Amino acid sequence: LILLGFYSYQIYQDKNKIKISDRYNSAIIKHKNGDNSGIVSALQEIVENKNPTYSPLALYYLIDNELINDKSKINSLFDILIKKTSLDNEIKNLIIYKKALYNADTINEGQILEILNPIINSKSVWKSHALYLIAEYFYSNNEKQKAKDFFRKIIETENANQDIIKETQ
Repeated sequence: LILLGFYSYQIYQDKNKIKISDRYNSAIIKHKNGDNSGIVSALQEIVENKNPTYSPLALYYLIDNELINDKSKINSLFDILIKKTSLDNEIKNLIIYKKALYNADTINEGQILEILNPIINSKSVWKSHALYLIAEYFYSNNEKQKAKDFFRKIIETENANQDIIKETQ
């Protein structure tokens, strides 16, 4: 019975994955063919399904094609991916970084630090990217000393991206 239950559950999960992928592909094809009816709601539902593959893709498609202009709605979809979707840690950190990047022009210092804090306090491969984003944020706001401090942290970071280190120097 346990083996049969496990096998049945696997079949159910596989069918669900196929159903989500079909919905995603169908929505994208409809959009590319000029049919925008229902694409936003379809892609939002895919994000809300918390699928580790198609939920991020759906959100990125919504952002890249500017299908939702409400930043708070996009941020709530980011939060679903970050807080409720079962993702690899590095993928989750990438999504956190993209959320900060998406919001960088419209949020204050405290908010960008709050978003990027999980990456900054980790040994993630995205740490140097997050530090660079914060340094550039401060530099663009003419807070050169704060920017310099974050640029220095990049150079001191283990396993920092070499291109970012060169750019920082």
